[in-house]
Amino acid sequence: MNDPRIEQYAQFLVERCLDIQPGWQVVIVTSPLARPLVGAAVKRIAERGAYALARMHYAEIGTLWLKHAPLELLATPAAIDDFQMTNMDAYFVINAPENTREGSDVPPERFHAFRQSRKTYIERVMNWKLTWVGCNFPTPALAQEAGMTLEHYQDFLYGACLLDWDVLAREMQRLAERFDAADQVRIIGEGTDIQFSIKGRAAKIDDGRVNVPGGEFFYSPVEDSAEGFITYSEYPASYLGHVVEGARLEFSQGRVVNATARTDEEFLRATLDSDEGARYLGEFGVGCNPGIQRHMRDVLFDEKINGTIHLAVGAGFPFIGGKNVSAVHWDMVKNLRSGGKILLDGQVVQENGVWLI
Repeated sequence: MNDPRIEQYAQFLVERCLDIQPGWQVVIVTSPLARPLVGAAVKRIAERGAYALARMHYAEIGTLWLKHAPLELLATPAAIDDFQMTNMDAYFVINAPENTREGSDVPPERFHAFRQSRKTYIERVMNWKLTWVGCNFPTPALAQEAGMTLEHYQDFLYGACLLDWDVLAREMQRLAERFDAADQVRIIGEGTDIQFSIKGRAAKIDDGRVNVPGGEFFYSPVEDSAEGFITYSEYPASYLGHVVEGARLEFSQGRVVNATARTDEEFLRATLDSDEGARYLGEFGVGCNPGIQRHMRDVLFDEKINGTIHLAVGAGFPFIGGKNVSAVHWDMVKNLRSGGKILLDGQVVQENGVWLI
């Protein structure tokens, strides 16, 4: 694939997102479909004097193991895998699927058991003790999921990632400072009226360094503060190969006390029951990426859509004050561009996706 944007993308990922340092052990996890990007990235990692440790992942093979291994084995990491999770200096995940629904037939309890075996990795990420980046490489499956041709999807992906990040970072910093000074956040929209506290919590700005494409600022809300309800009527909530349509969550004292959905409600409820922390909010994020204006059925992009917010049930981020612990972290995106509002301590700061501050 002779596309000059692949080299630009690799440079962006290795130099800005990961900022690879000499001697680092950089684990790259992907599928063979991402070979052009892996090659370009490995070259740049090598030039920085670091180890590039590529791990090719075949999703259908991993699914077979998840389906047939004893449940207790799923929850226990292999010693060699645990060593890697503990000792790697950077984790570079390139999502390049052949089939975006791979794994959707694995029972939820098996997925959640497996996530328990990733506890070392999850704790390092949530505590900001591991340098990592997750990104997409254009594949026919991702393009099809987004309702695009492959060429159109390539243009979209690179257009959302290869931005003037310094300019966008300054604008997000300006907005985040207003949120940092607030206590109560209230979200109003279709089927939605929910409020929660971010008092004492500081924003983390994703200015194209971690969860590519970037373009959001986010918080871990005060754990027992969420009250009200939110309906994800515009976009489906996708997680672990499942697509849940019309999810509605009702909160009391921070906890989801009722959950319904038009489709796959059983999976939604099973995920919320996977552990005690799965029913509490771990994240509130605000999408700000001007290069993303439409839903892609891909949370890496969808949570950054300009004019949206997202709430994640499950694990919070300790590095910004989050205290909720869970093996789950499920981002669900709400569109506010048609009749939606964000209020801070009673003041409307965004309406119909347009900032008023």
